[in-house]
This record gives sequence, C-alpha cells and structure tokens, in this order.
Amino acid sequence: MNFPQRQPIGHTPPTGLPSHPIYFLTICTSPRGKNQLCHPETAKLLIDSAEFYHARGRWWVHLFLLLPDHLHALVSFPDHERMGSVVCAWKHYHGSKTGIIWQRDFFDHRLRTHEGYDEKASSIRQNPIRAGLILDGQIWPYMWEPSRESATAVPE
Repeated sequence: MNFPQRQPIGHTPPTGLPSHPIYFLTICTSPRGKNQLCHPETAKLLIDSAEFYHARGRWWVHLFLLLPDHLHALVSFPDHERMGSVVCAWKHYHGSKTGIIWQRDFFDHRLRTHEGYDEKASSIRQNPIRAGLILDGQIWPYMWEPSRESATAVPE
C-alpha cells in the first residue's frame, strides 16, 4: 500500500508565547503495532533518560507515558533549548543504545490553558486502559511523573 509522503513539521514555536509553555508530544516507533517500548529493561532506560534530561534542564517533564509503539509526554523547554533538537538528540541516543526504530519527526501541540493540561494529562493516563493493556483501576508501570519536590523546579 502506498502512503502519502509526510511533509516535514516545523517545531519552532511562534513568538509571543508565555514563558515555558507545556507541549503535548507524541513520538512513534516504526513500524506501528510492534512493541518496542514496553519491555521492562527498555522502559527503564527510556524513563531514566527522560528523568536525566529533566534533571539537567534540557526539558521539564510533567508527564511521560510509554505505550508499546509510541509515547506521550507533557513537557516544557527552557529558553536556551530548541524542542526539535532536544527530542532529536533523545531519540538518537535511544536508537543507537536500544535499537528502537523511531518514525521521523514527532507530533507536538502547545497547551493553551490549565484546563487543557488537566484534560490532556487525564487522557494520556487513560491510554493504556483504552488500548486494553490494563483494566480500569490498575496501575500502568510505564509512566513517570516527577515528584512534587522536583516539580517545584519546573517553571509554571
């Protein structure tokens, strides 16, 4: 089956945004449908490196959730970092370290309101349930949210 060619996506935020907006990111693997992310060792590496970037101030994670063939994250970026460069470096590291095959680019959407954040975070947390990976009330093991202590270092 021939799929249309994807056009490159510009990941440069418009000027005049509030400082450190929160972005909803989706990063997919290739091919879709193959579990590359939800293996305990792989997931630990991915989450540990998300925490490492967070601690080093490359990005600030609000929520990070892995699914078998993609991940969702709510993140902010400091002024001195470009979203595309940070995500590209993170993907490249894991591609070479774990053999994960990532799709080119990623999807990003800037959240506009606090209600948008709450809705998006709730929707992300429900993904494993909607996908039939866990039952409602079960805990999904492949998710990370910074503790309150580290979250205080994240700009609002």
